[in-house]
Amino acid sequence: MDIGILGGGIGGLSAAIALKQAGFDVSVYERHTKLSDIGAGIVCWPNACFVLEQLGTLEDVRKVSGSLQSMNRLTDTGEVIGSLDIKKLNGLMSYPSYSILRQDLMSILEKRANELNIPIFYQHQVTGIKHADSNCNTSVHFQNGLKIEPTVIVGADGRMKSFARQFVNGDNAPIYQGVINWIGIYETSEHNFIHNPLSVMDYWGVGERFGIVPVSNTKAYWAGGVASKYITENNPENYKEELELLFSEWPTPIIDIIKNTQTKHINKIYLHDHDPIQTWHKENLVLLGDSAHSALPTSGQGACQALEDAWHLALCLQEHTGNLEKVFQQYRSIRFDKTTSITMSGRHLATSIFNNDEAFCQQRNTVNKQMDYDAMTGGMATLWSEGLPLNE
Repeated sequence: MDIGILGGGIGGLSAAIALKQAGFDVSVYERHTKLSDIGAGIVCWPNACFVLEQLGTLEDVRKVSGSLQSMNRLTDTGEVIGSLDIKKLNGLMSYPSYSILRQDLMSILEKRANELNIPIFYQHQVTGIKHADSNCNTSVHFQNGLKIEPTVIVGADGRMKSFARQFVNGDNAPIYQGVINWIGIYETSEHNFIHNPLSVMDYWGVGERFGIVPVSNTKAYWAGGVASKYITENNPENYKEELELLFSEWPTPIIDIIKNTQTKHINKIYLHDHDPIQTWHKENLVLLGDSAHSALPTSGQGACQALEDAWHLALCLQEHTGNLEKVFQQYRSIRFDKTTSITMSGRHLATSIFNNDEAFCQQRNTVNKQMDYDAMTGGMATLWSEGLPLNE
């Protein structure tokens, strides 16, 4: 069985590694000239770290990551309204939580793919996917003229313009959720600018948010978001000025980080997701990662769920190699409820965080002060552990 994977992001590379380790011949087709490092950073929560261990990459991840200890919620004036004990979450799930720059995680996955002799073909932009006929499998056509007809096609080509999702679902129109997100990577030579123990700092305002995730004592990635009905043109030269205007009155760490982040390390993203879809495959093509289920960053689980997809798909293919229909149905059955819950919870939290009603936000903050964070931690552990043998 030969498997062609469309997309060389986190989902595509992790699927390639998992499938190669399961004994399958795998090739990756990536539209960019090199692996994309779009995005600032990722928290590999315990469920993701479990999968990274199975892929043989967890130790490499640990070496370049931050070991997170807590996640604090604060107002735009710096008042603490809640704190989640990440150490307790890790204990409940039996794996650590690591913060890592996306470019570092991509490099680690690429290195592992190279160790396994997985070919990655760059500059392979999909132009169309054609239905199977009696003589051949589904075919994928690329801009450079190449056509492939592998036994299995894994569609891991993202949320915004997924040919695979269009082929399976008949539509791939992403839904703008009314939030603009500026993301960046901050580095400083000042030792202990970010103090141990490493803690996520999540500031909530009225229709605005700023989150800081440390990776070390001198490095962090961050995201500043604002509710907006409109999508406008991006001008990278203006990003820092836009952020300084939005967050000028917020606590000192925020404005310092904005001012001292290099412009080349700032990006601006209009947040989109998709409604959950019932069908994840068509003919011999199956969806994975954002192509199947694209959660907002507020879910905290986008990359983690792509990693889980990769691990489960490899297991399903090993178990039912001769029956692709059974493989795909089992895979979707395992993954649908969990990914749907995570997608919808991400939307729900975004609706609360980016609400423009001041009275609502004051009540939201009061509720967070009174919240049982131990119970919340337990609920997160239960949901994120679903389908994984974390405590066996």
